[in-house]
Amino acid sequence: MKIENRQRFLLILTVVAAGLYIADLAIFEPLAGWWSARSARIAVLRKQVTEGQQLLERDRALRSRWDRIRTNSLPADPSLAEQRVLKSIDTWAREAGAEIVDRIPQWKGDADDHQTLNCRIEATGSLNSLTQLLYRIERGPMTLKLDSLQLGSRDNSGQLLTLGIQINGLVLAAPNKP
Repeated sequence: MKIENRQRFLLILTVVAAGLYIADLAIFEPLAGWWSARSARIAVLRKQVTEGQQLLERDRALRSRWDRIRTNSLPADPSLAEQRVLKSIDTWAREAGAEIVDRIPQWKGDADDHQTLNCRIEATGSLNSLTQLLYRIERGPMTLKLDSLQLGSRDNSGQLLTLGIQINGLVLAAPNKP
């Protein structure tokens, strides 16, 4: 190969390599980044569509559960709500054979759309009566949530137990109707 042909070949090869490098920087890398961002966005959208479809499938169950919560929430009047909770706990304790020793209700209202009635309950009785009391609280119609539980023995044989529970009752604010 002649020197002129070789120089021309190397010059063309250099121009082509530089052109490919510039094309890679200016076209291929931005396209690859765009493509991966697009793929990630499609994955997020597919996940959102799947979650939306699952919500639509569970619509009836979710609405009925929300209606049950709304229906069984405590009344907005604080004294009436406390009375209803404490009366129910007394009834459940009597039915279970437990004795309520102490009740301490306390209100928390951090949000505009709801409040909670926190109630500390101390009860004594046998293991069977205390478990029956817990069952009745959990299965009762009111929107009560058992937050904490402490169980201790009051005698050496373990026949008389004390139960300390912290429960929360939900009070929903009435929705504003225009």
